[in-house]
Amino acid sequence: MPIPMLDLKREYEFMKADIDAAIRKCLDHQKWILGPEVKELEEKAAAYLETKHCIGASSGTDALVLALRALAIKRKGEEYFTRNDKIITTPFTFTATGDAILRSGATPVFVDIHPKTFNIDPVLVSRCLKEMPGVVGIIPVHLYGRSCEMDAIMDIARQHNLFVIEDVAQAFGASWNGKKAGTIGDCGAYSFFPSKNLGGFGDGGMVSTNDPGLADLVRMLLKHGGKDKYNVDHIGYNARLDTLQAAVLAAKLKHIDHFNNQRRAIADSYSKAIAGATGIVTPQSVPGHVFHQYTIRVEGGRRDALQKILKEAGVDTMIYYPVTLNKMKVFAARSETFNGLPEAERAVSEVLSLPIEPLFSAPEIQLIYETVKKSAAQ
Repeated sequence: MPIPMLDLKREYEFMKADIDAAIRKCLDHQKWILGPEVKELEEKAAAYLETKHCIGASSGTDALVLALRALAIKRKGEEYFTRNDKIITTPFTFTATGDAILRSGATPVFVDIHPKTFNIDPVLVSRCLKEMPGVVGIIPVHLYGRSCEMDAIMDIARQHNLFVIEDVAQAFGASWNGKKAGTIGDCGAYSFFPSKNLGGFGDGGMVSTNDPGLADLVRMLLKHGGKDKYNVDHIGYNARLDTLQAAVLAAKLKHIDHFNNQRRAIADSYSKAIAGATGIVTPQSVPGHVFHQYTIRVEGGRRDALQKILKEAGVDTMIYYPVTLNKMKVFAARSETFNGLPEAERAVSEVLSLPIEPLFSAPEIQLIYETVKKSAAQ
């Protein structure tokens, strides 16, 4: 049987009783817009993350935009940032991170990644700030489920009076030095896209913050811009989290630690089995890593060949990401790049993500790593 990157049907069967009960409850009450499940999820998520406020949103992308807009209003007293306001982020991420910066009115500044973590390099962030005026904030992305070096990033932010929005789209449940990702900066922005560690049955997202003022602004912005929808204060959005999605997510939340532990166990199995394979570099396993993706480096220009071999063996793989953001047309005239991006450019030609379904069986895991090892030996 083919081995997919993720088996959502298998996961549904595992949680079927909880999910079905949650959906039936929605069918009974018929409160589809901001129904009780939305508040329930927000409260449960806030308790799990140990943060004061969680606000459901329509997608992870909208969560980023809402957080940025709220910070523009709070820090500048204006609806949007301007092109002169620069926000540092990584070029090695999904386009939504950079796109959200553009939608907030600001200019993305791309700073290179660290080769071992795939995350933005704090040393380069500090260097960038010494040479580039006009930076107002940083959006670190916890890529593949591994937290960025948040102590260093927060120290830099405090020194330069910058805000920090954590992009936690791939890292629900991850942590840095005992603190959950998304609770360390001014805001965290989460995605509940179906493939995420905590995924719904469609689009969904969330903003977390310990700042009550930012929480109030986000709640207004996602409901057309005001506490009273017939008399609004700001330029808002229709960006509410759907009641049905909230119900599904609340039902799945109780399983998040178990599933993240399973991901870590599979990652450990892969790394032990593949260790020493010629031209294969396995990801580091560090405390708090939740392995949204298990991503190897395939050196020597052999990545595409390995992907083909795995496909022929019935093993699905993905390349996250094949293009750096600065190379995309949308950012060409609307962004800045600091000091070249050699590590990000190298990563796009070498990375390959292997399947890491939490409910994989031992034979499925073995087939994957044995295929990788055989290919490396050829």
